[in-house]
Amino acid sequence: MIIKIENTPDIMIGFQALGDVTKEDFEIKVLPEVKALIERTGKLNYLMVIDTALQHFTAGAWLQDALLGIKNLSLWNRVAILSDSEPLKTFTNIFSIVMPGEFRGFSKDQLETAVAWVSEEKQ
Repeated sequence: MIIKIENTPDIMIGFQALGDVTKEDFEIKVLPEVKALIERTGKLNYLMVIDTALQHFTAGAWLQDALLGIKNLSLWNRVAILSDSEPLKTFTNIFSIVMPGEFRGFSKDQLETAVAWVSEEKQ
């Protein structure tokens, strides 16, 4: 499941992935929030805390995540992925080279730092 992280700055949106993550999680929880943020700010500052094994993401969830990225390609500004997986954090950092916007991997214990970075409090 995906839950919205409450009390984040208005310039960003944050989510936490727990247990099994499905395409419905993205369709019902993530996409409407992303759309509202883009309408409000004109850009996408996004944070995802991965508190589940990646194999718990269904194929439909991966597809919805990819479609989110493609659909809003030019609007990505800052993206933080928080995980205890070193390969995932490394992949996120490398992804920044080929995608518009800035992507950065953080450890899960760096939530405050990641929120500050995604919300553009740290330049």
